[in-house]
Amino acid sequence: MKMNSVVHFEMPAEDKQRVADFYTKAFGWKMLITGPEMDNYVVATTTEVDEKTHRPKSPGAINGGFFTKSADHAHPSVVIAVDDVKEAMKNVEAAGGKVLGEPVDIPTVGLYVSFTDTEGNLVSLLQPSSSM
Repeated sequence: MKMNSVVHFEMPAEDKQRVADFYTKAFGWKMLITGPEMDNYVVATTTEVDEKTHRPKSPGAINGGFFTKSADHAHPSVVIAVDDVKEAMKNVEAAGGKVLGEPVDIPTVGLYVSFTDTEGNLVSLLQPSSSM
């Protein structure tokens, strides 16, 4: 079986400006605060990226983001890149995990869906778009 790598991290935040200020000051990350059209997501650039692909230049490095914390969405998560999100969803369920809904198409990013593993950890799948 092909290994699928972690390509993104996500963490909850109650205050998007506060979290952006903290990670900028503490680690020098570039933070982009989006608006309601992107659910107020805060994009965190933690490493230099290629301008064409927007992927990290350093092997093994990943970027991430912060979502609005809520009662049902309050835990950090990692995002795993897959070639076929529907096939990966089947594999998750066959291995004992639970897929949480249907994939969402994030423009210029790809198809995204979350799941819980056998230990209750929140994890996500991403089938990158061809523009990545």
